[in-house]
Amino acid sequence: MLSNLVYRSRARVDLTPDDLVHIERSARERNEDLGVTGVLLFDGSYFCQFLEGPEAVVRDVYALVRNSRLHHRVVTLLEDYAPRRRFADWGMRLLNVRASPQEQIVSALHGVLTPGTNLPRDDRAFRLIRAFAAGRWRDHAMDGDDPARWTFRADPASAIQAPPPLDSDACKFALQPIVDTAAGRISSLEALMRSPTGGSPQSCFEALSPEQYHLFDLEAKSHAFTLVERMGGIGNSKLSINLLPMSLVRVPDAVDYLLEQIARHGLTPERVILEITEEEAISHFDLFQTALKQLRAHGVSLAIDDFGAGFAGLSLLSRFQPDKLKIDRQIVQGIHADGPRQAIVRAIISCCSALGITIVAEGVETPEEWSWLQAAGIDLFQGFLFARPMLNGIPAVNWPVPVAETR
Repeated sequence: MLSNLVYRSRARVDLTPDDLVHIERSARERNEDLGVTGVLLFDGSYFCQFLEGPEAVVRDVYALVRNSRLHHRVVTLLEDYAPRRRFADWGMRLLNVRASPQEQIVSALHGVLTPGTNLPRDDRAFRLIRAFAAGRWRDHAMDGDDPARWTFRADPASAIQAPPPLDSDACKFALQPIVDTAAGRISSLEALMRSPTGGSPQSCFEALSPEQYHLFDLEAKSHAFTLVERMGGIGNSKLSINLLPMSLVRVPDAVDYLLEQIARHGLTPERVILEITEEEAISHFDLFQTALKQLRAHGVSLAIDDFGAGFAGLSLLSRFQPDKLKIDRQIVQGIHADGPRQAIVRAIISCCSALGITIVAEGVETPEEWSWLQAAGIDLFQGFLFARPMLNGIPAVNWPVPVAETR
């Protein structure tokens, strides 16, 4: 199977024309031995390379690039398949974009195509290469801060452990901070359901009948409010609770129940964020929307959880604009090196900015992910990089600290 791969990277050092000649020759000799063909463009700072060949071999060559001393900030732009090679006669051809007008580069690209190859205008790989040659890629691409400039230091003062819960509790809750790293504060705490033994929440639902499912989901939130009360409050942070959207529709007086429980445990609606999950489809949207209006009228903030991984996505966002939108970890994972994910998140940021919606990046696990997301304009983060969920309490937060300040 013929595999195609396009990536962009930044040169670690300034390169002379002689350096480029050496790079082209070395790459061509290696690739010809491996059965890989393609082109490499260079604009003075960045490379854009197209590789084609057997899938396993292309991946091996790409791994060499990622581990090379020459390249850093390597971002995958495209991985695809094709029926035939575009550059069959070239193990590697380097085109120096900075030394030639755009028209010459485009002409040169067509000149090195496999004889008889006619690329359609919507050929993705060739459009990416042409955009690089024209410099248009800079309009929608960015580099994050160097993650090596940062270390993460735990703050034990942020940890709080509640008294042990009652053994009769139908479920327990773990709290995970959502942090504003620029301001150095905990914005909110998400209450994540756990089984009575501290395990997955799925075990809480497995024994339930369909008729009990949404009632249990709603009533379980009282245990989250109880946890906060037993801890003596959560300072200036807000409490985020998850709710299946149909729990607001199928359970009679669901809104009244939530408001009653909030008040009973010493909270105010303004201190609560209701996260609507995308784990199930929403029917009777008019009833769902009425419930949301009632919650908002009492001061409860609303969020869409796991955006991008559930049933509704953009359809839900078009009909219901929340205060916060949480980008799912499947989109965040590895974003610093993934062009498609970067494009999607930048589009989400632009959309939410236009609508006045605050974004939270979920599932952030590495300094590289955090660095790119922060540079892209996101302020709130949640994930193991900062703190793992803590059962019956608030964990210590790992805050980013410039390496220079730790010496």
